[in-house]
Amino acid sequence: MKIGCPTEIKAQEFRVGLTPGAAAEAIAHGHEVLIQSGAGEGAGFPDGDYSAQGARIVDSAEEIFAEADMVVKVKEPQKAERKMLREGQVLFTYLHLAPDPEQTHDLIASGATCIAYETVTDPRGGLPLLAPMSEVAGKLAPQMGACTLQKANGGRGVLMGGVPGVSPARVAVIGGGVVGTHAARIAAGMGADVTVLDRSLPRLKQLDDMFRGEFKTLYATQANTAEVARASDMVIGAVLIPGAAAPKLISRADLSDMKPGAALVDVAIDQGGCFETSKPTTHQDPVYEVDGIMHYCVANMPGAVARTSTLALGNATLPHMLALADKGWKQAMLDDPHLLEGLNVHGGKLTYFAVGRALGIDVTSPQLVLKSA
Repeated sequence: MKIGCPTEIKAQEFRVGLTPGAAAEAIAHGHEVLIQSGAGEGAGFPDGDYSAQGARIVDSAEEIFAEADMVVKVKEPQKAERKMLREGQVLFTYLHLAPDPEQTHDLIASGATCIAYETVTDPRGGLPLLAPMSEVAGKLAPQMGACTLQKANGGRGVLMGGVPGVSPARVAVIGGGVVGTHAARIAAGMGADVTVLDRSLPRLKQLDDMFRGEFKTLYATQANTAEVARASDMVIGAVLIPGAAAPKLISRADLSDMKPGAALVDVAIDQGGCFETSKPTTHQDPVYEVDGIMHYCVANMPGAVARTSTLALGNATLPHMLALADKGWKQAMLDDPHLLEGLNVHGGKLTYFAVGRALGIDVTSPQLVLKSA
């Protein structure tokens, strides 16, 4: 199989879909690897690192999409890239289709087989290809929020850890999953007064047992969420419904009750955001203000630490990429029902029910698609 990796073209995206190590593994399995020139530079991998492993360096994304049987990326294909997808080609990347009808319709029209990292599961019910980037984003969220709180950036001018005689920042983390856990750990480590809200009592108990009071936990009723948000200097949105649009947990009306200059950090923005006033931003222009509340809503937060993120993502995706290349997508999914959960689009059909519900598009069962492919 020919495996192609283009340069990411989303604004301020420095990650790359294949590391030189992953390229070497694929070549050792008998596959040909094509890398667009410069694709790895943002993550600290020059072209020579790839060619030394036997990969072929090509000049343009057009060559990648024209030749590759499988295209491996990081972020969802941009409009220019979607035009180059073709029937029978496999796309393996993050998609986040639920809040993006234009991309969804374009992928359906392409006829390609589109497999989303964020909906691949594991036997424990986890999301193994989303988890490493959730860990990175969770650890980054308090750092980015702390910068947003600085007065020069429009924030309240509150220091996360305070100083002797002055209270630390109060931080609310909505969602106790992978993102929320890492966000809470880092915020607490910075000295903040942290509360994690979640609707799963077993998860709240687990967090209490694991962290022994390092941060507080609270059941996430609407009333509790609103009360904690009003008292907080920073609110980190860390909710996830796999493959689906994120629920809106703080409305615009709620902003008037919050502290002026408080920071909202929406880690769920790539699934549409969990605050009503959220809209995607970039690393180049990450923060905006609504009703006196500062919003940090960068849709590719892990891209800020591109080398760490690329290595972490590559570790997670490599076994699945090799399975798809070695066996072909159909046999790989017959052998692994958890990989089948990643199938979002195939042959002009949407195959992921949460996306169909979010966008009002008819869905064909992935099991049915697999039988007829």
